[in-house]
Amino acid sequence: MNSISVLSCLSLLLAAAAAQEAKPCVSPGLMSGGISVMGPNGLVMYTGTISYDAFGQRMRVRNYGVVGNQTFAMDQLMLFGQKVYYEINWSKLSCKKKALDTSFIPMHVPSDAKLMGQVFMGSSSSWGMGVLVNTWYGDLPHNGKYMTVFSEIGCIPMTFTAYSPESGWTTVSTFNWVLGNTNPMDYFPPFFCSKSQLEETEKPHNMFTALESLAMKTKKEE
Repeated sequence: MNSISVLSCLSLLLAAAAAQEAKPCVSPGLMSGGISVMGPNGLVMYTGTISYDAFGQRMRVRNYGVVGNQTFAMDQLMLFGQKVYYEINWSKLSCKKKALDTSFIPMHVPSDAKLMGQVFMGSSSSWGMGVLVNTWYGDLPHNGKYMTVFSEIGCIPMTFTAYSPESGWTTVSTFNWVLGNTNPMDYFPPFFCSKSQLEETEKPHNMFTALESLAMKTKKEE
């Protein structure tokens, strides 16, 4: 088979994939990768690592970034099954336990999400030049909105954008995903979190506001 025939076959496969109706999907059960976050009005920027366990409904995010002209480190463990998350401060060996709204879990497309469109990121002219992705949107609690992008093949998450009346827009980008987790202990709170009491809040954080909360507190303390 010559190269022209190979390209023709690949083009037909891509066209067939594009012609199928996109449906909400669920990401692979265990994944690790990189993450970057742009907070409200561009005041908060940070990047780091993310690990996700769909079987246990757990996520660990470690970030370093800047808010205003101040740097910060953030380590958060989100336990969706328990509806709580931990803000971990290793420099002080301290831990805060907070309520987590689990109505939106970022590693799957919600069943009530609406399809905005399907496009190639890059080019569809040849194999390896682009990735077929689906963009979905929907509502978050408390008058919030979200938009999220997943790959058509593999259901790999790429970007999440959320809006809330209180904090505005937040964009989360993920990259360099690999399947599997290397450290099962990532999903257990450190020993000094054992005595942490659940903080009472007017309403629980969702995934997006949890990622913002520690950084915005740093901003207020400047």
